[in-house]
Amino acid sequence: MKTSNPVLARLGQAAERERSAGYAPAGPYGQPGIPQQYPSQAGYPAAPPTVAPMTVDDVVVKTVALLGILGITAAAAWVLVPDALVGTAWIGAAVVGLVLGLIISFSRMANPALVIAYAVVEGVFVGMVSKAFETAYDGIVLQAAAASFGIFFLMAMLYKAKIIRASRAFVKGMIAVMAGLFAVMMINLVLALFGVNTGLRDGSPLAIGFSLVCIVVASLSFVLSFKEIEDGVRMGLPQRYSWVAAFGILVSLVWLYIEILRLLSYFQGDD
Repeated sequence: MKTSNPVLARLGQAAERERSAGYAPAGPYGQPGIPQQYPSQAGYPAAPPTVAPMTVDDVVVKTVALLGILGITAAAAWVLVPDALVGTAWIGAAVVGLVLGLIISFSRMANPALVIAYAVVEGVFVGMVSKAFETAYDGIVLQAAAASFGIFFLMAMLYKAKIIRASRAFVKGMIAVMAGLFAVMMINLVLALFGVNTGLRDGSPLAIGFSLVCIVVASLSFVLSFKEIEDGVRMGLPQRYSWVAAFGILVSLVWLYIEILRLLSYFQGDD
């Protein structure tokens, strides 16, 4: 099964090597296939190595688990971290989360421990950001969370109904746009550290427009995740890769939530 995603293409090659070592592809409904029999040295049939294939249910379970970890960590950080250390914890978690996210994104092997560690760190980050915004604008966290999950479920329904599909051109375009936005945000962050205001995060019309663009792109990034899950199941990727798929959804949700939080704060700045 061909895919336009280069990472999934590499993972598909890894899955093929595992199948050649005794793993049978999934059946039509995602159930494990029947592995071949291999003779043992004693002349009796030995049980071959079996690897369960990834299913959509696996991704759902892993995603819920990661969201639970993030939510618990965020709540704990909100309660336990003193107000004086909110900024330090915020920045530290953001840096560590960025490093872990890049490692997971560019790694060819699924590592559940890294993905779980990322969820914990992002929980601290989300907890600190949420606490800061909620202190300034009462009720904004609940609004942003509801909007984020609402958009996620809307995109899931649109994808399931095939109203939005991830064509090859769509995937390439989204990757290019997301890379461009990431570069712009990193440059803006560096300039901000030196006291340079680019207007992208100050509540101005330009900032509002930039946040709207980020929200649209973050919402469409769910389509990429759904496509990756669909391709991964069809390619018979091993079950552990469901952690990588869940990681992708978590990244998009956190990004979407932060951007909605920012946008809402712009309209409540004078309250």
